[in-house]
Amino acid sequence: MSDGQSKRLGGKVALVVGAGSIGPGWGNGKATAALFAREGAKVVCADVNLEAAEETAGLIRDEGGEAMALRADVSKSAEVEAMVAQCVATYGRLDVVDYNVGLAHVGGVVELREEDWDRMFDVNLKGCFLTMKHAIPVMEAQGGGSIITIASIAAIRYTGVPYTTYYATKAAMTHMTRTTAVQYAPKGIRVNSVLPGLMKTPMVEKSVGLAGEYAKGDVEEMWNVRDSQCPMGHMGDAWDVAYACLFLASDESKYVTGLDLVVDGGITLKYS
Repeated sequence: MSDGQSKRLGGKVALVVGAGSIGPGWGNGKATAALFAREGAKVVCADVNLEAAEETAGLIRDEGGEAMALRADVSKSAEVEAMVAQCVATYGRLDVVDYNVGLAHVGGVVELREEDWDRMFDVNLKGCFLTMKHAIPVMEAQGGGSIITIASIAAIRYTGVPYTTYYATKAAMTHMTRTTAVQYAPKGIRVNSVLPGLMKTPMVEKSVGLAGEYAKGDVEEMWNVRDSQCPMGHMGDAWDVAYACLFLASDESKYVTGLDLVVDGGITLKYS
C-alpha cells in the first residue's frame, strides 16, 4: 500500500460502527471500512460481533492497511464511550465516524410486539445518538470531523414492506442528523446521512421476515423481485454505499453538511 498521505483519507482516523458482516459477503460497514483503509485511513472496526469485526480488520491488514477490532453493544452508553475512548487512546484522534448499525424487523403497528419496538429503537436510533454523544466532544476538541449515519430510503418512502420500526427509526435518524449538523457546523463538524435503496447485502438476506414478505421465504426470488423494482434493473451493493461514505468522509465534501445522500438507482423517483 502506498503512502496514505496521498490518498483521499490520508492521515485520518475512522471509526466504522457495524464494520462486521452478518453473513458471507460484503455488508455496507465491512465494505466501507475496507475502502476507508484503502484510501489511507486508520480504521477502528467496531461491531457487537467481535469475530465479524476481527474479520474485517484482518482483511484490511492483509491489504497493508492499519486497523483494529473492537466489540461494542451500541445500545449501552458505557460500551459506546469505551469504544470512542479506545479509538483515541490507540490512534490519538477521531476524524470520521460511520454509523452503520441497523436492524429490520417485519411488522406493522398492529402486529409488532412492544419488545421488538424497544429493541429496534435501542439499536437503530439510541445507538446512533450515543455514538454522536461520545464522538462529538472529541471532534470538537480537535477542531472538526465528519459523522456519517447510514439511514435508508425507508426514512422517506414506504418500500412495500410493513416494518414500522425501520421506517420510524431511520426517519428519526435522518432528522437527528440534519439538526445535529446545524448545531455543530460552527465547530467544523459535518454530519450527513446516506440513504441506501434496495441493496443486495447479507443484512437484507438475514433480516427476520423479509424474504417471507417478498417471496414466501425464497431468498433467490426475493432478489429477483427487488431487482425488478429498480429502474436500473438491479439492486445496488455495499460498495455503492461505501463510495458515497468515502465522499462524505473526505475533505472533498468539506462544504457539505446535513445532506440526505440517496443511493438508490432512482427507485425513490418512481416507487412501486
